[in-house]
Amino acid sequence: MKKDDASKGFTLWFTGLSGAGKTTLAQKIEQIFQDQGYKVELLDGDVIRTNLSKGLGFSKEDRDTNIKRIGFVCRLLTRNGVIAIASAISPYKEVREYNRNLIDDYVEVFVKCPLDTCIERDKKGIYKKALAGEIKNYTGVSDPYEEPVNSEIVIETDKETIDEGVAKILSALRHLGYLQEGNEQQATEDEVYTEEEEEKIKQRLQDLGYI
Repeated sequence: MKKDDASKGFTLWFTGLSGAGKTTLAQKIEQIFQDQGYKVELLDGDVIRTNLSKGLGFSKEDRDTNIKRIGFVCRLLTRNGVIAIASAISPYKEVREYNRNLIDDYVEVFVKCPLDTCIERDKKGIYKKALAGEIKNYTGVSDPYEEPVNSEIVIETDKETIDEGVAKILSALRHLGYLQEGNEQQATEDEVYTEEEEEKIKQRLQDLGYI
């Protein structure tokens, strides 16, 4: 059965440092949902900046405006039955909480990764330029990243593979009631979690008060 008629909209918001793996995870999840017939849209922070937020800089005010704009679009999609997937650094706690309050069905994924690892992954040398002072207000270097403390899902990409991260996200979405058991396609056979691991995810969501 296709899920267009069976699913409710929600927003899956990926936050984390540049190079943490947000976009890779988001694209994997998007593909799984597309393959299963869900209505889904991916809003990537870099793409949004060249379209919806063209002309904004990287001051705190402009960053907040950019994230709020993405949140507004996610809200419209979500209330119309679409799964909105947002992938944006979204470094400041206040504006993340603004979007959480704005969007009725909001699930946050903190893509956690040490700065050193993100720097190692940076093939474009952007972190190197930021460390040298050539780029100002760069998150994690000359501008802060305020780590979330109440994310529904935490993926540590220096310790977990992308497939493990995808499996954890799908499992959490099932526990939160956004996916039915067995409805979503898993990317690889290796993504199946043991009962013990499933229970740990469920316990985390209970501790946070989400289920």
